[in-house]
Amino acid sequence: MANAATMPTQRQILVNVEDVSMLKDIRKAISMLKGVGKITVPRRRKLYSSYELSLRDLDEGRVYKYDSLDDLIKEIENED
Repeated sequence: MANAATMPTQRQILVNVEDVSMLKDIRKAISMLKGVGKITVPRRRKLYSSYELSLRDLDEGRVYKYDSLDDLIKEIENED
């Protein structure tokens, strides 16, 4: 049986904000609620260009080689 001391007492609420211009006001309003400790806003992930994604695919081995275009077409047809 779990000890009460090991049970977490904090909970998180995830809020999705569509209008980023309202973010500052929303943070302020939430911080005024009783019991709210820390408010963090995660940074946006970097968006990679298709070229950068292609380089990552090369580095991570997600590349396929075919002897001819016909071989590629046969492989695609077999996936259905």
